[in-house]
Amino acid sequence: MRKKRILLLSEGFGAGHTQAAHALAVSLRQLYPEFQTRVLELGSFLHPTLAPLIFNAYRKTVSSQPKLYGKLYRFQYKKSLNPLTQLALHQIFYRQTSEVIRHLKPDIIVCTHPFPNVVVSRLKRSGLSIPLVTVVTDYDLHGTWVDPQVNKYLISTNDVKSKLLKRGVPEQKIEVTGIPVHPSFWQRHDRSNIREHFGLKAMPTVLVMGGGWGLVGDHSLFDDMVKWSDQIQFVFCLGSNEKALQKMSETPGFQHENVRLMGFTKEIDKLMEISHLLITKPGGITCTEGLAKGIPMLFYKPIPGQEEENMQYFTENGYGEQIMSRETINRRFHMLLEEYEDVGKHEVDRPITPTDMTNPYPPAGYSKAIAELLM
Repeated sequence: MRKKRILLLSEGFGAGHTQAAHALAVSLRQLYPEFQTRVLELGSFLHPTLAPLIFNAYRKTVSSQPKLYGKLYRFQYKKSLNPLTQLALHQIFYRQTSEVIRHLKPDIIVCTHPFPNVVVSRLKRSGLSIPLVTVVTDYDLHGTWVDPQVNKYLISTNDVKSKLLKRGVPEQKIEVTGIPVHPSFWQRHDRSNIREHFGLKAMPTVLVMGGGWGLVGDHSLFDDMVKWSDQIQFVFCLGSNEKALQKMSETPGFQHENVRLMGFTKEIDKLMEISHLLITKPGGITCTEGLAKGIPMLFYKPIPGQEEENMQYFTENGYGEQIMSRETINRRFHMLLEEYEDVGKHEVDRPITPTDMTNPYPPAGYSKAIAELLM
């Protein structure tokens, strides 16, 4: 008997959607060896030349004109895409999706981005009989996620569930599972080994992320941060932002022995393990990874729309705080040093956290929800 096939469809508008798809795929394979998974960024797969141009234009718009992006987000907030827009999206960008599905023969389709979700929903209205699971990757619900053809929604919180119910989605189609993150974020590692691996010291450590989306644009903020380098160790993860990496590496303040500049890495889970504070844009996946690791967060300039909603959830629940000014950073750095002084001798065994950070949803919940549809 052949393995059950799970096709996970994402899109390249930000890394989080695809990270969630891969995290879910890994979790499913670990828990259910009888399942076979395949992750595709559908637009990139169908249009390998055109898609990167579109994604790059999107990134530039979000980074340089966040207010415009916020207006577009709010304009469509309570509405699904209308049939004409769905048709245009399908004809221009996703016309060959049905052929991909026919070739791969999945038993279930999981979408972690609204666009493939819209396209598969449209195919289901035309006769496709494969179950469709929609994984909402933020702590909010935009209208483009919602479609009557979805068989099951896997969502982050009860607040998102309430929004789905208000939009007429039957309760039996909704399951609050939390957002998928890679299983490695739920594991605990030996911190001494991690520090040795990265050449880092056992001292108060701040992890800074978000370079690929413009966080490094405010160099004055970073300049103020690294003034603390004699007392605090900084790890800047700049993703694929090579220009920022080069510029910062040539700046004297970032040449301190307690400042580490890094490009793209697949070991964020390990860096979070040995960090005491995370400074980041409030993307749904990064925030959930920080929650899994129990690391307190400071949020920098959320993009109007889903990042604002993510930040609201995490600040209201005591998991993080928005950076309102340099005073916010200075105050939190003082707190970090005081807490480290109190518990530093034991910090290898437990993280320093000013709040009780516990994820209310079991890490395997999203995998089990999908498995139940295949049993």
